[in-house]
Amino acid sequence: MARKRFDDSNCSVARALNEVGDWWSLLIVLHAMYGTRRFVDFQQQLGIAKNILCDRLARLVDNEVLRKVDVGEHGSRFEYRLTEKGRDLFPVVVALRQWGDKWNPAPDGQPLDLRDRDTGKPVQPVTVRNAEGQPLTIRDVFVAEDQEEASHSA
Repeated sequence: MARKRFDDSNCSVARALNEVGDWWSLLIVLHAMYGTRRFVDFQQQLGIAKNILCDRLARLVDNEVLRKVDVGEHGSRFEYRLTEKGRDLFPVVVALRQWGDKWNPAPDGQPLDLRDRDTGKPVQPVTVRNAEGQPLTIRDVFVAEDQEEASHSA
């Protein structure tokens, strides 16, 4: 049974999940962010079957999250590199990691110690902020009924 597609949905979350919504795709993107580029390395690090990896890499390339780069002689070796669209998933992946560390921690209880390369300081939690930079919760926002109402709010 084919999984439902949301290409025509008005919900941007549903449309985004079409492109990166299964766990293998997001894990591939995460490993690409860590610097993994070769098929064999994705397969080894993720323990993923070749056919599934081949399918997910092709889908991520088709959706322009990754690009396939010929780095070998006569097309014999390819690497997969994040596109700008793929790099823009960084805050999503960090937020998901932080949520997972809070609500489903690793068996040893130690979250990944993600740090700023320039300062060495820990990365702060990802938050949604208002126009003045103050943190917002779900209770602080609403969905505008139409574009006219949204433009009056801005």
